[in-house]
Formats: sequence, structure tokens, C-alpha cells
Amino acid sequence: MKDFDAIVIGAGNGGLSAAVALQRGGMQTLLLERHNIPGGCATSFVRGDYEFEVALHQLSGLGTEKQPAVLRHVFDSLGVTDKVTFIEEHHLYRYAVPGVIDITLPASVSGIVQTLSTEFPEEADAIQKFMDLCEVITLETYMALPNARRSGDPDVLKRNCRNFVKYGLKSTQDVMDEFFISPVLKAVLGGYWGYAGQPLDRLPFSDLGVMLYAYAAMKPWHIEGGSQALSNALLESFLEAGGDVRFNCGAEKILTEGGGVSAVRTEHGDVFTCNQVVSNASSVLTYNQLLDRPELAKNAREDFKSRRMGVSGFVLYMGLDCTPEDLGLEAATNFIATTIDDKQQYARSKGFEDPLGCLFTCYTVGDKTMAPQGKSVAALMCLQYGEPWDSIAPEEYAATKFAYAEKLIALAENVIPNFRQHIEEIEIGTPVTMMRYLNTPGGAIYGFDQTIAEHGAVRDRVRPVDGLHLAGSWTGMGGFQPTYQAGAAVAASILRKQNTKGNAA
Repeated sequence: MKDFDAIVIGAGNGGLSAAVALQRGGMQTLLLERHNIPGGCATSFVRGDYEFEVALHQLSGLGTEKQPAVLRHVFDSLGVTDKVTFIEEHHLYRYAVPGVIDITLPASVSGIVQTLSTEFPEEADAIQKFMDLCEVITLETYMALPNARRSGDPDVLKRNCRNFVKYGLKSTQDVMDEFFISPVLKAVLGGYWGYAGQPLDRLPFSDLGVMLYAYAAMKPWHIEGGSQALSNALLESFLEAGGDVRFNCGAEKILTEGGGVSAVRTEHGDVFTCNQVVSNASSVLTYNQLLDRPELAKNAREDFKSRRMGVSGFVLYMGLDCTPEDLGLEAATNFIATTIDDKQQYARSKGFEDPLGCLFTCYTVGDKTMAPQGKSVAALMCLQYGEPWDSIAPEEYAATKFAYAEKLIALAENVIPNFRQHIEEIEIGTPVTMMRYLNTPGGAIYGFDQTIAEHGAVRDRVRPVDGLHLAGSWTGMGGFQPTYQAGAAVAASILRKQNTKGNAA
């Protein structure tokens, strides 16, 4: 008799959704979390009068109550939809490069077409055709592609996913170049590249096309109380279903017998036997450090040699003594840059040169509960890899991060003038911070680099140990929606196999 049917390591998005789905599916589940709160990236922290959102900028995939999309169905199945309040955003983003363009895209496919056609009238037909392509790529990706891949028949793939076959694995830059002439228009439509952490010439078009269409058609959302409220709701649903959780209790080893998992030993020395383990930790940590016999995962470790650790982030969490209106902010999400060249912006993520692009998110736009009355909560971030920080001596760390913060503020003030004088509370997070709290190599926030070579249609998943499963961004696309869905999908797969065995018996 095993202590648990399943043990989930890590209460990040993927771990939480997997644990809830397993427990509600009838498997007695233990959830282990090394931190003292659930959520991973989906958490908040308090400084002074302000509660800061750690990572969520916009939640995709919800759809509306009348037209629910895939993530709302996932949350329904996990029993959390009625436990949180979702707040709809009415703009996708503002894209601003001083002296070049300053435009705000509405959260509507027709609105995007109209807004961009007015700004770029000579390319109006191409804009409509491009958004039409984004729609069919999205439909094929979610509906036809999974079935076509399971069939293993190339003819089925070509017949049912012809747009994906033609465009899906092309670079976004190549597709943009096919449709448009204006480099400014390409830059505006490619604004979401930062959400994937890769420039347009390395980003699969299916990732950008699906992201853009999903946000436009299914709306961007935030959560009252921040993503911590959703993490708490998932934990509540897990406990209501009878699940067992241990905080301040990391996993030390995944124990095996033969070629399959048998137990998990915690950092406190407790050993819990189980049949299934779901790891929300990185695949690198899981196979190299947690697994008691790393030789079982030889194929996975070989696979790592062809991959690159993904990008991290440098973030300023700011409490401002003014309202969004005082700053002239209409959209919550603001992409700000000094050049439309995304490759130049991306190149700066590998060092400490002046950043060329950033994201300014004001959470108080549309949700006054996020800050004290008359004040605002905002995050200012840019992409940055963890590697540059390896060369910074401990005694130089504070000065280095404050100096870089000054550069980031100066960049954002090109579009939002003098907001620094309104900063009442500030906290700085570097890739080192991400590494410490997320326990990911290099503080990676999206798993491995999300290039074309990492796309699920190109790279097969490696499953070297029976009963050991990965959930989160290290087996697919990063971000909030993909990781919630990944955890639920892993749980569904385990439950299907469990039910099949039960029926056979």
C-alpha cells in the first residue's frame, strides 16, 4: 500500500493545476513546496502600503462568460472559476517608440484591423489577411494539430493543418516580411515577442500568431488581488478535495525501483511512497539532481546539450503616489523602446548595456483595488539572461542592480515623463532573484529558449522514467496560460492511464 497515489513537486502554476486535477480525479495526492506560499511566479509580496504582483501581466485564454475559451474550461474543471474575480482589459497594449510611433491596440480583432488600417492605410488589405491567418493558425493549433500529430500520418497533417504546415514553423519575421512592407507595422504587430522571450526571427510564427489572436479575440485579463488570489484558490480547491500539502518542504530525491518511481524523500528526511510523481521543477533539476539514479535519464540529459537556458527578467516593482490618469496612462500594458529593431533590443538582454526596450505594466488601470486610493502599483521590466550576473561579485551586486534600474527608469521616462518622482516604494528583482525564488537555472522564466527548435511539433518529449512526469514551461511554451494547461494535461494523461488499468483489472 503506497502512502499516496501521486506526489507533486512544486506549487507553481503547472504543479498546482496538476495536483488539483489529480486529487479531484480520485488520486490521493501530496503537494510539496519549498516556499511558504503557493504559486511560484503566480505570487505577490507586500512592501509598505503596496502588494506587488510578481509576474502576471496579462492572462490569456479565458474568453468571456458568454464565449468561454480553453483556460476558462480548465479553471471550471479545477473548481476555481467562482473563487476569483477576473477583470477584463480593454486594450492589448500601447506600443511607443518616441519619434517613430505611439499607438494603442484595442482588445478586439476588428479593432486592431481598423486601428492599424487607419495608421497604415496602404497596407489595410494585408492587415486583414494577416489577422485572418492568425485566426486559422490558432484554430488549427488548438483543434486540428493535436489529433493530426496523434495520427502519425503526414497526409492527415497536411490536409487538416495546411496553414500550420505552410506558416506555423516559419519565423515570425519571415511571415511578417511576406505580408507587410512597413517595418514599423511589423514592429507594432510583433509587440508580444517579449512575452515569449525571443526576437521575431527566432520566434515560431504559430507562437506569435496564436498569442496575438488569443489576446484579441479572447481578451486579456487580470485577477482581482493579483495572481496570488488564483494560486490561493487552486490550493483551496485542492484541500477541499482532500489533498495534502506541505509548505517549507522541498523534495530532496525522487526514489526509484527498477525503471520507475517508488517514493519521494523530502529535505526533512521523510519518505513518502507513491506510484506517480509530477515535477514542476525544471527538467534540468529534476533529471540531474532530484532523480536518485540520473543514469535512468541519460537520453534526457543528452537532449539538454542541444538546448539553451531561457531568458530571465530584470524587474522594478513600484508603488506610485499617483493615479494612472495622473501619468496619462490609458492602457495597462505599455511596450516602450528607443528602436523598433527587436533584434537590437534582444541583444541587450545579454549584458548590462543600456536597455533599448521595456514593458511598463500599471495594474491599477481598470482595477483600483490593486493600490491604496489615489495611488498605483506598476512593474517595469526588461528581458535579461542570468549569465551576465555570474561575473558580478557579491559586494558589487547591490550597486550593479541599482545602476541598471536607473537605466531602465530613464528608458521608460522617454514615454512616461518624470514618473520616478512619484515612486513611493520600490523593490528590484534581478535574474539572481528569480533563480533564488523559482529555483530555475539562470532564473529562467520561460524554461528553455522558446525558439523554433523548441516547438512541440519539432522536438519530441523525453520520458525516461516510468511514473515520472514534468509539468510547466520546461516541456513546452512558457507563460501563465500554457503552464496552467500543461499541469492539467499531465494530470489528465495520468488519470486516463490509471482508469485504463483499473478497467483492465
